[in-house]
Amino acid sequence: MADFTRRLPVYLLLDTSGSMNGEPIEAVRQGVKALLMELKSDPQALETAYLSVITFDSVARQVCPLTELIDFKEPDLQANGITSLGAALRLLSECIEDEVRKAGPDQKGDWKPLVFILTDGAPTDEWEQAAEELKNSKPANIIACAAGAQADTTVLKKITNNVLMMNSLSAGDLAQFFAWVSGSIKMSSGSVDALPGQPIELPPPPQGFIIVP
Repeated sequence: MADFTRRLPVYLLLDTSGSMNGEPIEAVRQGVKALLMELKSDPQALETAYLSVITFDSVARQVCPLTELIDFKEPDLQANGITSLGAALRLLSECIEDEVRKAGPDQKGDWKPLVFILTDGAPTDEWEQAAEELKNSKPANIIACAAGAQADTTVLKKITNNVLMMNSLSAGDLAQFFAWVSGSIKMSSGSVDALPGQPIELPPPPQGFIIVP
């Protein structure tokens, strides 16, 4: 019998295209740092949550593989290039396939991954097929956040029904987003044992954020 802790895999897909340069990317760096501190202070999250970061600009990269929180090293995020969201979605599918343990006859497998997508613009590559495959196969609970006026919520709705809209790319809004992400992860890590197989519950979004119907 394989004996291991069931993990809650968490993937952050972060837009690092040129339009995020300056204050936004710095706020994202600070947000990831705050997220990590917050999760490390929560015993349940520390025990179950594993974190990965995928960035997308002209290419998509997994800058941090799925890692236990205690060993997680913050990535050095830089913003430039265009918005290869499609490449990021394809890479996400590959990472989930490779990294998330599946249930088998002698093991339970990991919990369903949580995915948070943050983007401030429209994709510049072929994304439709990757979005459709993710939405149909449902390998994860995906939450997408459209940041600022240029973000395209119709694209994000094709990936997931859980879409948030934030009004600006201000440091304050981005800080609130990452605080909400850490709250969502803590809530999930606390409830996975209590409610296996139940649909994901998320805390209410930050003030000023809109849930896209």
